[in-house]
Amino acid sequence: MRKNKPNKRENNKIFKKSNLKIIPLGGLLEIGKNITVIEYEDDIVIVDCGLGFPEDDMLGVDLVIPDITYLEKNKDKIRGLVITHGHEDHIGGIPYLLKQINVPIYATKLTVGLISNKLEEHNLLRSTKMKEVRPGQTITLGSMKVEFIKITHSIPDACALAIHTPVGTIVHTGDFKIDYTPIDGEVIDLGRLAAIGNKGVLALMSDSTNAERKGYTMSESTVGEVLDKLFVNCTKRIVVATFSSNVHRVQQIVNSAVKYNRKVAICGRSMCNMIETARKLGYIDVPDNVFIDIDSIKSYPDDRLVIITTGSQGEPMSALTRMASGEHKKVQITPNDLIIISANPIPGNEKYISKVIDDLMAIGAEVIYNALQDIHVSGHACQEEQKLMLTLVKPKYFIPVHGEYRQLIAHAETAKTLGISSENIFLTENGKVLELNENEAKFTGHVTSGKVLVDGLGVGDVGNIVLRDRKNLSRDGIINVTRWTNNSSNYIRLKKWKNYCWTRCNKPWICVCKRIWKLNGRYKETTKRRIIKMWRKTHNRLGNTKTSN
Repeated sequence: MRKNKPNKRENNKIFKKSNLKIIPLGGLLEIGKNITVIEYEDDIVIVDCGLGFPEDDMLGVDLVIPDITYLEKNKDKIRGLVITHGHEDHIGGIPYLLKQINVPIYATKLTVGLISNKLEEHNLLRSTKMKEVRPGQTITLGSMKVEFIKITHSIPDACALAIHTPVGTIVHTGDFKIDYTPIDGEVIDLGRLAAIGNKGVLALMSDSTNAERKGYTMSESTVGEVLDKLFVNCTKRIVVATFSSNVHRVQQIVNSAVKYNRKVAICGRSMCNMIETARKLGYIDVPDNVFIDIDSIKSYPDDRLVIITTGSQGEPMSALTRMASGEHKKVQITPNDLIIISANPIPGNEKYISKVIDDLMAIGAEVIYNALQDIHVSGHACQEEQKLMLTLVKPKYFIPVHGEYRQLIAHAETAKTLGISSENIFLTENGKVLELNENEAKFTGHVTSGKVLVDGLGVGDVGNIVLRDRKNLSRDGIINVTRWTNNSSNYIRLKKWKNYCWTRCNKPWICVCKRIWKLNGRYKETTKRRIIKMWRKTHNRLGNTKTSN
């Protein structure tokens, strides 16, 4: 009996699978605002949604978030947002995403707590579906399954992701280091990573932050030993600045304070929020009577006090910066202070933290930072740890992520030393679409991506023209003259007033007149002529007779 053979078109329809798309919308060729789209047919899974911080020329800008135009156009395909860990560059953009697209969020316990704090500030907590997951748990999102794998980083509850798709498994490491002696005792699950690697991994997306550094990243526990040495014979008040999200570092500072009989005060809103959340969820273990209110520090002698503060990056409005400039209302730095800056400058922040250190030393305080003592270790893997990750996972394709271009290049070179061919290594960029299957991988186009600037309550309102005008104003300044006049005499009358504002454009100086209250008769013209005459005298006195393009 002859069997009917399916035709070629039917074969293709039955057996050929669609390509998987990997589309980073942020986090590549930059530090911060990490967000990646994993798309298969009609299903999209979003990995992380972080924010970045403004560059020097972004005057007046508070935050930078990723452009999610592509997600808005494909919102019906989105099955969920999965989060690797609770750092700002991975969760800070979530409230702004949810205002445009309401998607379910899947994250571990501490990460859910930190996200909840943000959503409450934006009045989004009640309308958002959040699902708490555990390391080792697998969730189903459309045609894809996402497995959370325990890793170590500078914040508890960090996870890598194994995204099982119809065309193969994608492993996304998130931010990681390999720490065999972590503070919480929760070591990285190398066994599970190896097991996934033995089954076959289509692509590995791996953290490139420390790809230029040889060797291994030191364990977080080594910082505690250095802190103990600084605390042991110190008779000064101790002020420690670190990242608010570094829960393990805060735990070690508290451990040293308890060991040497010191009370701990917290300074900085983000630090207070983080410690409160971590204590409530059981991630910081400390006796109840150790923490005191910052308003009570004058009731304790200097040798019995520790202040944990924000500002390790020299941010202009941070607590440590205001202490260094003498502008902090509750903490005044004196020569009897030991300042410990337990962090390394993020690229671009070096000059800010140097200024803070100089200001603190000018007051007479003793300042310890990483160039003098090993009071900071990175939360990111160096080259040997990256090699171990590549060796365990054994991916067919390798995609270095989370880094600037030089770091991505360095990570690619490391992969080549392990036998991964250059044809299977893809250096991508934000908005670039990488399509892959069991047989091939290639770039197929671009989608909309970029930076959206947040200025106060305005999201996306600030563009290049506004930034240019702000830059001009910051360089040239303005003159603002207000005069109160009476309609019928020269006497000043507060109810009737007029405002004039001058600024300089690209070529000439121009006059902008804003008539708040209209003045009748000749006094309107007289006032205007007098103001312009006064302006010309000031203009000539300042010597601004010429301007350049």
